[in-house]
Amino acid sequence: MEIISIEGIVVNTLKYGESSKILHILTKDKGLLSVISKGALKEKSKLRVVSSLFTYAIFHIYYKEDKMCTFISADVINYFLNIKSDIVKLGYLTYLTDLTKNVYKQHNDPLIYDIFINGILKIEEGYNEIVITNIIEIKYLSFLGVGLYLDGCVVCGLPNIVGISLTKGGYVCARHKTNEPEYDIKVLKMLKAYYYVDLNKITKLEIKPYIIEAINTFLNTYYKEYTGLYLKSKNFISNIKSS
Repeated sequence: MEIISIEGIVVNTLKYGESSKILHILTKDKGLLSVISKGALKEKSKLRVVSSLFTYAIFHIYYKEDKMCTFISADVINYFLNIKSDIVKLGYLTYLTDLTKNVYKQHNDPLIYDIFINGILKIEEGYNEIVITNIIEIKYLSFLGVGLYLDGCVVCGLPNIVGISLTKGGYVCARHKTNEPEYDIKVLKMLKAYYYVDLNKITKLEIKPYIIEAINTFLNTYYKEYTGLYLKSKNFISNIKSS
């Protein structure tokens, strides 16, 4: 057994015994770790607060490869208090966490961690949660094996695109458009921008509401049709937004 310090975020917690917790911590270097936080449910425990869901920190643990680890302490980077104070933003954080865990099951790549962390930090900073969520969603598609072709027509490669095809998996030009709806060219350009943008470098988001809505609707449909993921947390977002 060795002591390691590792950056991560608590993505799930389970009660263990009378006073302890099992934490599932998503990390960049070691994927998803199972860590026991002994006595975390005790009122005076120093681990009580840092063992809560969505704590983003440097975790110090007794590490055992492929076995249960033991929590020692943590240096918190962010509690995501702004997100937790807004039920809509919290709904998006919950959904993105569920989505990220499912993407990890398909493809264990450190880049997934970076996309997730950089995205939720932007939501915490106050950036539009729908836009950030859609950026993360489109970046995850390639890890799920259903990435979109956005560098021209998916059939012939020509740059003069007029729509996007669910069935073909990318942009289409006028020649190869069949029953797909046509989109405003600004929507199509922004969809491509979502895919290529570095989340960490976003300093301003000025996107018209109709563009945000069009992209969000398309991605919702594409995820339902082609990813095989049916997450209750996604329905929760719809319910709280419509209430």
